[in-house]
Amino acid sequence: MIPDYYNTIERPSIAEFKDRGSRFIAFASPIGDVSDFKEKLATIKKEHPKATHHCFAYRLGPDRNVYRINDDGEPSGTAGKPILGQIDSKLLTDVLIVVVRYFGGTLLGTTGLINAYKNAAALALQVTPLVQKPVLVNYRLQFDYTLMNDIMTICKQFNCRISHQEMNLFCSLLLAIPKNRLDEVLQKLSSVRGIEMDKI
Repeated sequence: MIPDYYNTIERPSIAEFKDRGSRFIAFASPIGDVSDFKEKLATIKKEHPKATHHCFAYRLGPDRNVYRINDDGEPSGTAGKPILGQIDSKLLTDVLIVVVRYFGGTLLGTTGLINAYKNAAALALQVTPLVQKPVLVNYRLQFDYTLMNDIMTICKQFNCRISHQEMNLFCSLLLAIPKNRLDEVLQKLSSVRGIEMDKI
């Protein structure tokens, strides 16, 4: 079952961990979807083209079911998995952590690598605020312009977020409603005559 709230990070952060000459720079970022992840990874690769590895892990969705890990050439299970482990230890979602490694000339071995990637990821999460956000349910509303004030009052009262709006004589809104207030919001909206509502 999808919860009413989820935990994520408020803003991007960077932290560095060093071991026997190797530098591990961790970038933690809040992300909304897979295309967001691809964009952020491409940016980091562009900023660090000479790095030996760009390992990552992310988890997405309020039910935390979508995730991906990548060792990017490191021995299997030594990078992506420990990074994801740090995201999961704090029960976070909609989070990406990329750890960039600059090789220092000394092999760290399996245990050393797991430790380095784990510590780099943990440090990045320590320096950014963790936040709890409501899970949002999306609805499309269509209504006559004269109903705008009534609808805006309901939106403000229940902290609904408008993700898209078209204002003409006949208006269309994409509304993100906090899941824990969904029944109340739908009840209030349906009491306003002349609104068409569809769940997206």
